[in-house]
Amino acid sequence: MITLIGKDLAKKGNEFIFYGSVDECENCRFKASCVDSLEKNRKYKIIDVRDNEQKCQVHAENTVIPVEVDRSNITLLSSSKSIFEGSTFSYESADCDEECEYHDYCFPEGLVDGDKCIVLKNHGKHKGECKKGYKLNKLTLGFVI
Repeated sequence: MITLIGKDLAKKGNEFIFYGSVDECENCRFKASCVDSLEKNRKYKIIDVRDNEQKCQVHAENTVIPVEVDRSNITLLSSSKSIFEGSTFSYESADCDEECEYHDYCFPEGLVDGDKCIVLKNHGKHKGECKKGYKLNKLTLGFVI
């Protein structure tokens, strides 16, 4: 999918989370090709950068560049025993209300309940200790769209 991003951020491999558009975007002629193609609170990775620059009052340098993006892979700590590389599942957030150093891995940005995921890599047992006593595996997830 193609979107527009600030010139200073338009680098292949960069990742970003789209938190939504700002008021200045509402009447912009590039809105459909810029923010309308992105889903709020999703993580994206830039896979290609195009050459065409456009003016934009929102971004630094007042310039945006078209980039090709895909949904970014997500790192997750999971206690599920039935997840293995290549398996698909619908994500459901963990039953945990603890605030700990691993919270962002158990509840990663860009992943919401009901997302259909595929396990791209099972990195094995997480070495850190879970406050709830869960035995956690570190996973890299892709999305089944």
